[in-house]
Amino acid sequence: MSQPVPPPNQPYDGQPQAGAPKPADGNPYAGQQPGQPQPGAPTGNPFGGQQPGPYGQPGAPFGGGAPFAPVAPARDNVGLGILAAVVAAVVAGAVYGAIIGATKHEIGYAAVGVGFLVGFASGKVGGRNPALPVLSAVFALIAVYFGQLLGEAMIAAKDYPVTVSELFFDHFGLLNDAWKADSDFISYLFFAVAAVAAFSGAKKAAA
Repeated sequence: MSQPVPPPNQPYDGQPQAGAPKPADGNPYAGQQPGQPQPGAPTGNPFGGQQPGPYGQPGAPFGGGAPFAPVAPARDNVGLGILAAVVAAVVAGAVYGAIIGATKHEIGYAAVGVGFLVGFASGKVGGRNPALPVLSAVFALIAVYFGQLLGEAMIAAKDYPVTVSELFFDHFGLLNDAWKADSDFISYLFFAVAAVAAFSGAKKAAA
C-alpha cells in the first residue's frame, strides 16, 4: 500500500509546521546538520587564517607576504681568499724577518706561526674552496723565504755600511747567495713546516 505524499513545504508564516523540529531559542546553529563545521569555529589548523605561500608553504598571517628568509653569507670566494693570503704573507714574513734580524737565529715556532697565519686568513675569508689550502701553502713558502732574506739583510746591515733596502734592490744577488751559504737542513725544514701549517690553518678556518 503506497504512502501518502507529504505536502510541499509551505512558506514560514511564523508558526511552526506540524512535525517540524522546533528551533532552539538563541542558537544560530540549530538548523545545521550535525558533523558540519560551524562558521568561524576553530578547525585545528594553525594556518587556517593565513594565505598560502609559494610551493605550498604557509604564508604570513592575515594575507601578508611570504616570511623573510635571511640570505646565507657567501662562503666560496677564491679572489678574496688569495688577497687575504698575500696580505698575511707580507705581514708575517716581515715579522719573521725582524725576529731573525734581532736574534740572528731562525726560530721554528715563528715559521709555524707564519704558515698558520697565512692559511687561517685565506680560509677565513675565502671559504672552503679546495684550491685555497694549496695556495696558502705556496704563499707560506714565499713568506718564509722573504722573512729569511729580510733577516739576512738586517744582519748584514749591522756589519757593513749598507742599508736593508740597498741589499734588496741593488744587491739582491749577493743577498741571495749569502742566504744560500747560511742555509742548512733546518732552514729547509722550516719551509716544510710552514707549508703544512698553512694547509692545516686554511682547513680549520673554513670548517
